[in-house]
Amino acid sequence: MTPALFIAGPTAVGKSEIALRLAERVGGELISTDSMQVYRGLDIGTAKPTPAERARIPHHLLDVCDLSAPFDAAQFVRRARQAVAEIQARGRVPIFCGGTGLYFKAFVSGLGEAPATDSALRAALEAAPFESLLHELRERDPAAYEKIDKQNPRRVIRAVEVIRLTGRKFSEQRAEWKTPAALPIEKNSYCFTRPPADLHARINARVDAMFSRGLVEETRALLERGLALNPTALQAIGYRQVAEYLRGEHSLEETVELVKIRTRQFAKRQLTWFRRHGNMKWIELKTGEPLEDIVKRLIPA
Repeated sequence: MTPALFIAGPTAVGKSEIALRLAERVGGELISTDSMQVYRGLDIGTAKPTPAERARIPHHLLDVCDLSAPFDAAQFVRRARQAVAEIQARGRVPIFCGGTGLYFKAFVSGLGEAPATDSALRAALEAAPFESLLHELRERDPAAYEKIDKQNPRRVIRAVEVIRLTGRKFSEQRAEWKTPAALPIEKNSYCFTRPPADLHARINARVDAMFSRGLVEETRALLERGLALNPTALQAIGYRQVAEYLRGEHSLEETVELVKIRTRQFAKRQLTWFRRHGNMKWIELKTGEPLEDIVKRLIPA
């Protein structure tokens, strides 16, 4: 049997389409490795697989929690291990596909030793001025401050929370991983890239398509269901910017352009993460390259 496969890469690179074709070729089922596709209702803005795509190939770890529920790497690992066991019991191949590098790392290398969330402390941190949290992180853990995404309040809050709970630097604790999973990721994992101009064009086209499909209407409906109360889900690119538009902070034209910019920045961060932390085979895709040719590069006939 073909061992588990891992398909990674930046947003809009084309990994989902490749994974679908790959699953059809090897008899696989897909495990979403995307921290936002777990939320019910976040469909258009996360480029969640369509009903037709799900009908082609079974998908796992989509729509597993409500907007009001938190979701983290520990839950991902637990659910992913269960999915792998069920898929392999059916004699099929697990194929991990997504762009959340931490989830790949947590599944293969285990979870770090950072403490669980403290609800009271988390509430206090979320209510604190964001600039004060950045200042505290810079003073108490310069290494974490230099590497962290300073436009992502959720990550900054978590870093400060861990420091306060343990009295230790967040950057040191993130380096501690438990026993690796028994999966040879370095032999069966692929990270896709494209030339920058090609990737940027694909990102712009995807964002335009999302707005055409109703991203504004979807965001409005999600806000009515409590999206603003979930700081994790609200950080999803597209939803945060549309929420600002609905509050009158930007015009629609400015919002579309801002989503494109933020998505390009996010794709760059994803590539940086996988280069630093991923033990994967890198494959640069060619503009217009047929999907079947890409799949043959991975699994020769």
